[in-house]
Amino acid sequence: MSKALSLKIRDEIFDEVEEIIKKLDTPRNAYINRALDYFNRMNKRKLLKVSFAHESKLVRDNSIEILEEFERFEETLPE
Repeated sequence: MSKALSLKIRDEIFDEVEEIIKKLDTPRNAYINRALDYFNRMNKRKLLKVSFAHESKLVRDNSIEILEEFERFEETLPE
């Protein structure tokens, strides 16, 4: 399924796209679809990185507490 879209592109970007698609012998629609797909994947990765960093900070203190608890437990074990 496809959606029709009307958008305004700055002249210099449009001209560059036209130059590239001629050299690649690629339809403009296919080129723009691939560009948007790439941009979406790139931004999803960035968002995932931010999410992982946030989640890591949330569990960091808890992980240190657990590690310290294990260390105390090991100290009480007979050798």
